[in-house]
Amino acid sequence: MALKRLFWELEKHLKSSSGASVVAIDNKIEQAMDLVKSHLMYAVREEVEVLKEQIKELNERNTQLEQENNLLKTLASPEQMAQFQALVQTGDSPTGTSQPLVPVPTGSTQPPPSTQNSGPSA
Repeated sequence: MALKRLFWELEKHLKSSSGASVVAIDNKIEQAMDLVKSHLMYAVREEVEVLKEQIKELNERNTQLEQENNLLKTLASPEQMAQFQALVQTGDSPTGTSQPLVPVPTGSTQPPPSTQNSGPSA
């Protein structure tokens, strides 16, 4: 009997304060959502800064590689460029090969094209 009365009083209390408790719960939910939003915005801003830095570094690396590529193109002989173009057209990867693009005869050393002499080698 006492238990029944306790439930009845609890039910009466919940019904009478349900309007106020719903508003309080809604306010707590709104505060929690605002907190989550601010944490997410902070995390996103940090990630954006990291990505901007990575983009900057990648752009610098790309510029460096383009300059290196242009230098290598100017130093390559026409035969090497033709062989490279043939490799590119067939889909073969010219990187990672252990053989030179233009075979060099064994027993002789060949200086870079910009320093070659037109006379016989020693």
